Parts: sequence; C-alpha cells; structure tokens
Amino acid sequence: MISFFIIIYLLITLGIGFWASKRIKTSNDFTLAGKNLSTSFVAITLFATWFGSSQIMGNPGYFIKDGFSSYVTLILSGSICLFIVGWFYARKLYRMNLVTINDFFRIRYNKKLELTSSILMILAYPHWIAAQFVALAYLFNAVIGIPIEYGIFLGALIVVFYTYIGGMWAVAYTDMVQSIMILLGLNIVLIEVLSKTGGILPIFENKPTEFFYLVPTGGIDEWSDYIALLLAFIIGAIPVQEIYQRVFSAKSERSARNGLFLGAILLVIITSIPLIIGLGGVYLYPELLKDGNNQDIIPSLVNTMTSIPIQILFYGALISAILSTSSGAMLAPATVIGENLIKPYANKISDKRLLLYTRLSVILVALASCYFAYDDTDIIRLVEASLSLILVCLFAPFTFGLFWKKANTHGAWAAIIIGGLTWLFCYIFNSRIDPTIYGTIMSCTSMLLGSMLSFKKAKLKNDALLNIK
Repeated sequence: MISFFIIIYLLITLGIGFWASKRIKTSNDFTLAGKNLSTSFVAITLFATWFGSSQIMGNPGYFIKDGFSSYVTLILSGSICLFIVGWFYARKLYRMNLVTINDFFRIRYNKKLELTSSILMILAYPHWIAAQFVALAYLFNAVIGIPIEYGIFLGALIVVFYTYIGGMWAVAYTDMVQSIMILLGLNIVLIEVLSKTGGILPIFENKPTEFFYLVPTGGIDEWSDYIALLLAFIIGAIPVQEIYQRVFSAKSERSARNGLFLGAILLVIITSIPLIIGLGGVYLYPELLKDGNNQDIIPSLVNTMTSIPIQILFYGALISAILSTSSGAMLAPATVIGENLIKPYANKISDKRLLLYTRLSVILVALASCYFAYDDTDIIRLVEASLSLILVCLFAPFTFGLFWKKANTHGAWAAIIIGGLTWLFCYIFNSRIDPTIYGTIMSCTSMLLGSMLSFKKAKLKNDALLNIK
C-alpha cells in the first residue's frame, strides 16, 4: 500500500514538473525562471534545496551521538551562511546581472579564471548529488525492498527526468508543493513521537552535561572535525551556485535578499524537527542504535511505531526533501556547463541549442554523481566533501574579489593553486588536523600575499564594479 502511494506521489510530482516545463521557451527560463521568482519562492527553493537527505537521515544520528555541538555545525551553520549572503553578497551580485557566479570570475578577473572556477564548481557537485541518490536508495530499500545498488540507479533516473524537463520553473513549483509535504509529514510524526514520550522534556532528562555543550569536549581531533564542518557549511557554501541561482532568479533585489533571510529562518526551524524525532525515537526504542546504521534511525522508527497513513505522509515528506535537493543541486552544475563552458566557446550558438546542451548536461552530472554514490554511502561525508573543494579553492578569490580593490588575477591564481594543493597534500597524507582547515588558511593567505606582491604590476579590471553600493 505504501509503495502504491509513493508511486502515485512521484507521478504527481513529475506531472507538476511537466506542466511547469511549458513555461520554458529560452535558456534563461530554464536556468533562472525568467527572473520572476517572488520572495516566497526564493525562500522555499532555498530551503528545499538545502533540506535534503542529510537533514532527515544523516543529522539525527550525529545529534544523538554528539549533542548540541553537532546542532551548531549541522543546523545553525546553513542558516548563518544564508544570512551572510543576504547581508553582504546578494545586493552586489544581483546588480551585476549574472547567471552563474563563474560569470563574476570572468568580469572581475579573466576568462581563464572563469574556466578554472567553472571546472572546480562542476567537480564539487557530484558528491552532493550522490548523497541524495544514496538517500533515495535507502528509502527504496526500506519501503519497497530494492537493493541499495539498484536504488541508486532508480533514484538517479527519476531525478534526471524531473530536472531535465522542468528546469528552474519546475524546481520552484515542485519545491512549493514538496515543502508543504515536508512540513505536514514531519509534524505529524513529531506529534506521534512526543505523545508517547510524554512531551519534549523527558527525552533530554537523562542526557549527560556534555550533550548540551555547543562546542566539543574532547581533544584536538574533535575540535578539528568541528572547525572543519563549520568552515565547510558556512564559508564553503558561500560561493556555491545553487544559492545564487535562486538569488539571480528573483524578480527584484529586495525579493532576493528577503528570500535569503526567510529561507534561513525556515532552515533553522524545520531542520530541528528530525533531530527531536530521532532523539525521541531512541528514547522509546533504544534498540534502534544497535545495528550501527545511524542513517536509518528515523525510517526504522516510523516503520516501528506509526500507522500506515502516517508512514505514507512521512515517506512523502522524505521523497519531497530528497527530490527537491537533488533537482536544485543538479541544475546548478548543468547551468555552469552551459553558460561558462559551452556558450563562451561555441561560435554564434543559438539559444535553442544552448538550452539543449544545458539539459544534456543534467544527464552528464547525474552519471558522475552515480559513480560517487556507489563509491561512498556516508551521506554527511559526501555533502562535506562537495563543499571542501569549493572552500579551499574558490572562497578566497570570490570574496576578496568582491570586497577588496587590491585583489587581482595573480592573487586569485595563488589562492586556487596553493589552497587546493595544500588541501590535497594534507588529504593524501592524512593529516591529524582536517585538510580543509589547512587549505582554507593557505588559500586566504595566498590571495592576500599574491595580490599585494603583484599590486604594482597588475591592472585592476572593472574597478567600477567594486564601487557598487
């Protein structure tokens, strides 16, 4: 019965995507929804894109084990990132009339840096998307009994079709429907759990004092992981394309900024619900922790203690979360491929042909994502890996280039090369301190020194862009 309703829900979702696809006439419609998204649509698509498999299947396990220190790294970090982008980045970038942030690298630096940043951006996304494919595979395995390896392929096939036909318009409309499903499904499960635990207080009563600390209580290894996660989810997410794809799709600068702020609030409130559900679940059924797979706690809980109608709503919410994240994450690198790797180098390419190539890029991204999904099935680590490369290579030239007049091409190359090589070297030799920390420090330092040492010889390009207020 649950399988039947899941199939019906998937068909409805795909139907909405197909209906929305009728609004796509140009490549701009496909990538930026014709720059017509309101504040609410911007907020919902931002929330839906970042509320995915890790929030429902990954985060609860970490919260149960690590307590409120993981709440800071896994929940608050994403909202902090959106607030930072809203306050400091959105206004300047929206006024530049960009399609991707890699356009900024071309305008601020040169075409070679646009090309390099585009390749790095594309390489980072398959890990993120792979995390969603893994989550769909776990879902299909729990509900229908499909083996994980086949579930990954099936999930990829569904998401590819859904993204290919609809583009940003389909993402926006289906995200709105899916967000309603997420809220409805999670809140019903939350009420069911709290009614059996006797409220929220009992599930926290016997926790050790360390559970409530906002920072790690262990040694250097725990602090290293803590700082690395904060860097990845706050700073590393600042230059990612899926944020600015929604910012640039807004109908006005005000809609873009307010959408970021509202999305940040939604992210904090709604992502806290699965944590409470998971904690209440192991309070009622401690055996849920015994199999060692903390990513399966909430689905196992729902199967154990809820009725069929509630299970249908929950799995509808879970599917919604994964599909919305997958489609948004898949559209971002496909847009970069079309706008920054194909369009500048294809002589007099028509808009119709560009739209086709961007759609085909969705398939290419999906194939790469499947490879990583089969290679690593830890959802949180897949997401962290996707942000590390962007953090150690692109954050410094992106941020310094936007806010510092002396930033130049020499500094940008130094940040990308030295930051990336430092991260790779530390990763290969398994440094005790997380490689992301070393890479970020070296990238920012190289950006500063490289720009300062070459300042007298370098000519600042497009200086007027930096005077935008």
